[in-house]
Amino acid sequence: MKNSILIIDFGSQVTQLIARRVREAGVYSEIIPFNSAADRLKDFDPAGIILSGGPASVIGDATPRAPDAVFKMGVPILGICYGQQTMVDQLGGKVEAPDHREFGRADIDVVADCDLFNGVWEAGTKDQVWMSHGDHVVAIPDGFSVVATSSGAPFAGIANDQKKFYGVQFHPEVVHTPRGAALLSNFVHRICGLAGDWTMAAFKDQAIDAIRRQVGDGKVICGLSGGVDSSVVAVLIHEAIGDQLTCVYVDTGLMRAGESEQVVSLFRDKYNIPLIHRDASDLFLGELEGVDDPEVKRKTIGRIFIDVFDEEASKVGGAEFLAQGTLYPDVIESVSFSGGPSVTIKSHHNVGGLPERMNMKLVEPLRELFKDEVRDLGRELGMAAELVDRHPFPGPGLAIRIPGTITRERLEILRKADTIYLDEIRKAGLYNEIWQAFAVLLPVRTVGVMGDNRTYDYVCALRAVTSTDGMTADYYPFSHDFLGRVSTRIINEVKGINRVVYDTTSKPPGTIEWE
Repeated sequence: MKNSILIIDFGSQVTQLIARRVREAGVYSEIIPFNSAADRLKDFDPAGIILSGGPASVIGDATPRAPDAVFKMGVPILGICYGQQTMVDQLGGKVEAPDHREFGRADIDVVADCDLFNGVWEAGTKDQVWMSHGDHVVAIPDGFSVVATSSGAPFAGIANDQKKFYGVQFHPEVVHTPRGAALLSNFVHRICGLAGDWTMAAFKDQAIDAIRRQVGDGKVICGLSGGVDSSVVAVLIHEAIGDQLTCVYVDTGLMRAGESEQVVSLFRDKYNIPLIHRDASDLFLGELEGVDDPEVKRKTIGRIFIDVFDEEASKVGGAEFLAQGTLYPDVIESVSFSGGPSVTIKSHHNVGGLPERMNMKLVEPLRELFKDEVRDLGRELGMAAELVDRHPFPGPGLAIRIPGTITRERLEILRKADTIYLDEIRKAGLYNEIWQAFAVLLPVRTVGVMGDNRTYDYVCALRAVTSTDGMTADYYPFSHDFLGRVSTRIINEVKGINRVVYDTTSKPPGTIEWE
């Protein structure tokens, strides 16, 4: 880890963006909660440390602090927002809570040059940044100088070039600070001296070596859904250990049209990966009969999935390891110092209950990657673009795209509408511009007229969003011509639908899925 950056998290909503910007600069980074940082420092031995923002106030009681050892390691440090404030306070400066606060876009005046700003900003210039703070620094520690100011932060940027300690009150990690990514790149390259040679090709080789060392000659079971994460995991592990891997694909009866056949054909025939295919659609649909509460749906599907997966995996015999497509955002959330989200918006269907029940060791080769990095890894493995670039698909499948009760008839209606919608998106060349697109069959019937006859059929809602990581999203601005074309096809070709609407809700306040 000597060629890496450690990010100490104080609870900012955008800490993940710091890690992303550092990785975009070709440098590996990890996030660790502030209350675990002291222990992690011993084995991480980073080339530099970034202190994140956070919601706490430095001037309050028992507020988060960086381990004192951080400032004695002799490595460069960059404090962002709360990170700047706690660094100042811990090194002998002072922070106060004035009446004036800064939230949103702001201008900073660059009043002096420093190594951090070299090639990014020059003294005497003004630039746009993103602020989000109430408290601010009012006195800096010995050895520091002021390099930037704003109307609400007289110490918007401070520097100690000798020790390579820097602090900024603004957030360079967000896109609303236009030169922020360049500043972070400057920190990891110029200040920390890192080459920026962390590539996906290097990660693939390291991951394959790590899998071989962990597994040895043991057997691995992988739950395959056909989605990007589980597919990349399967191909990566198969490249590492070959037929020591067996994939289990559970057909819930809640997949899109032709999906199960596609998954089985792809992994058995193209990748030649040993695959168990269990059609459990009757079991799932039987258990879901009459269930309309979305949380009950998700938990029912999760419970049955674990039962079926366990039953099929036990037939392999002698498997010691379970492979999962855990991604870095999941890891960060699970180790958050605040214990993760305080409110459950919706239960997530995954194989989280399997390791304990099956008494197996976990193999999670993607746990250091973000979603877009997983796609890059898939390309590095030579996987087809139509699989690597596939939109996310929820574990509960179409069950959460049919609000209300689920029937075979409704599933078939939704499959046909969804197929038409995605077909038109691909024909228009829009598929890769959209993070996720799907149809929803509403538990609402409306009156219509077809061929002079009265109809009383379902309403179909269309959803399409843009996003980078699914944490926030905005609706895709289709043209009215496109929406009209899709609506006409669905109503003409899908018996049971006589009205189509488009969902223009962002996330937040909505979620991407409807249930």
